[in-house]
Amino acid sequence: MRLTKQTNYAVRMLMYCAANEGHLSRIPEIARAYGVSELFLFKILQPLTKAGLVETVRGRNGGVKLGRAADRITLFDVVRVTEDSFAMAECFEDGAVECPLVDSCGLNSALRKALNAFFDVLAEYTIDDLVKARPQINFLLGLDTLHLPKIVAPAA
Repeated sequence: MRLTKQTNYAVRMLMYCAANEGHLSRIPEIARAYGVSELFLFKILQPLTKAGLVETVRGRNGGVKLGRAADRITLFDVVRVTEDSFAMAECFEDGAVECPLVDSCGLNSALRKALNAFFDVLAEYTIDDLVKARPQINFLLGLDTLHLPKIVAPAA
């Protein structure tokens, strides 16, 4: 199974938003961080917004943010929204060529089991897990240069 480029960058966009917690993320900044076109990210944004994985804020100071906490967005949530088909073989597709073995095929059964195992593993990982696995993610994405450091009052 190979995930589409759309799914790959959807996960990356969500990771960026999670790493940029407390701030709105802007598509041009995300595109620059990953070296991808803004138009491509805007296309990905639509299904993510519709599914409630991200929220958009319009206006001059607008941007995007996670639609729910990063620890409540699984990789399976993203894949389910961004992938068009999970047909691993022709017999999985609607309107497939009739096969006399379709109801008793060992291949069909094995592929379904493999696909379900794949989904189960994706459901175990959250966007938060991916972000926490990279302690320097803010530096790697250039987020440390976007925001001024917080001012901490000196201890008395």
